[in-house]
Amino acid sequence: MTEPNYEEKLGLSEWAVETEGIGGILKTRYEDFRVEEESKIPALDSRGRFTVAKVTLTNWETTRFLRKLSSACKINRNRIYSSGLKDKRAVTTQIIVIDAPMKVVERIVIPDSEIEIIGRTHHKVSMGDHHGNRFTITVRGCCDKDGNPIDAKEAIKRVLKIKDELTERMGNESFPNWIGPQRFGSIRPVTPEVGRALINGDVELAVNTYIGMPSKWEDETTSIFRKKWIDTKNPSECLELAPDRLGYEKAMLKHLANNENDYLGAFKTMPNSLQLLMVHSIQSLVFNHSLRLRLNKNISITEPTIGDIVAPVQQSGKIDVGKMALVSETNLERCKRNCQLGRLIVTGPLPGSKAKYAIGVPGECEIEAMKVTNLEKCNWIVSEIPRLTTSGTRRQLSVPFRDFNVAQAPEYSSEMSERWDKGPQDGDRWNPEGASLRFRFTLPPGTYATIFLREFMHSPLNHY
Repeated sequence: MTEPNYEEKLGLSEWAVETEGIGGILKTRYEDFRVEEESKIPALDSRGRFTVAKVTLTNWETTRFLRKLSSACKINRNRIYSSGLKDKRAVTTQIIVIDAPMKVVERIVIPDSEIEIIGRTHHKVSMGDHHGNRFTITVRGCCDKDGNPIDAKEAIKRVLKIKDELTERMGNESFPNWIGPQRFGSIRPVTPEVGRALINGDVELAVNTYIGMPSKWEDETTSIFRKKWIDTKNPSECLELAPDRLGYEKAMLKHLANNENDYLGAFKTMPNSLQLLMVHSIQSLVFNHSLRLRLNKNISITEPTIGDIVAPVQQSGKIDVGKMALVSETNLERCKRNCQLGRLIVTGPLPGSKAKYAIGVPGECEIEAMKVTNLEKCNWIVSEIPRLTTSGTRRQLSVPFRDFNVAQAPEYSSEMSERWDKGPQDGDRWNPEGASLRFRFTLPPGTYATIFLREFMHSPLNHY
């Protein structure tokens, strides 16, 4: 997946609206990407076992911060609970629950983070428990497809045109619910390949892939390290070359250096949530291709057709997978009406050992997606790590957005990213002379803001 066409392999080579976008790049400054969870604070009780805190992180990947926090609290990483994983190069705010005394958490100081103690509770939080996310995101360097800069007036005009065309195609204020590049690795789409190895029963390949898979977008030091592992499989020698920021790779190598050929143990040095993400990633690959095929065949993703599986939409915006229904001739009109009213939504596959699939024409897209990703014969059982076995589920094919606003953003002449300072490279679609736009919007949990902005930008995936 390091080839230039990896967008195609991830099912992210197309858009819902083919109108030329605004180009541009995200995250040139940490403050350019802000996200705040809309969360309900767990019921507080001064006698509660857990500590509730609101954390604001600058340039922290959620899993890495929680690992650092668990070490500071002297507890296992699995004793800290959050409802979502946030982008790294961003300013993010979310609620977490920590299985540690409040007085311990109060003493913790971690660079580039603010930990605000809210109280104590008897309740944990789980992935997706929050109601949504509020985003304020700046796109910088807007340009046309040839790389020529465009001003704010032209950029905003294009954004509003795309928004209108999205509404015309979708029938409401929604967009295709692609699973974004963060799930796969924005500059190194390694997670689906690790997941593929796991569900094929090859943990050694999973570890080798995670450590050694190269990327054309990584720096030279990292590329040399990964090649060394592929060439030698010598954990001690590779540890000497591993950059400090590759904490998970280094943990695997340290384990292998002390436990020769114990690849299962090496893989388990990763947090459980990250292990599970590998399997979720290969599921996501199927979902993206199924969605892409539907759009290519002009099959609506907002209006159900016979053979579709629809699910009720809960007040939080999440779907109730326990009450899904197959669309038939007898209930088609009723399902259409309820989809229009926002009570039901059309779903796509996140495959697993007991997954439900659509039939008829929609089912053909799902079968083809399994074939395109070479997963049609997979049973989705991870025998070496049974807790990673997934039964499968469904995900909404479209997702609503609200509170949308776009305006010209302030310009900054300092504190920009190294990439911005270097200027556009071959294959890039941004221009430092182009306008900067600030987008504000709210999305349901589990939805990618980068995917929403991708519909307006039409930039390569490594621009997000």
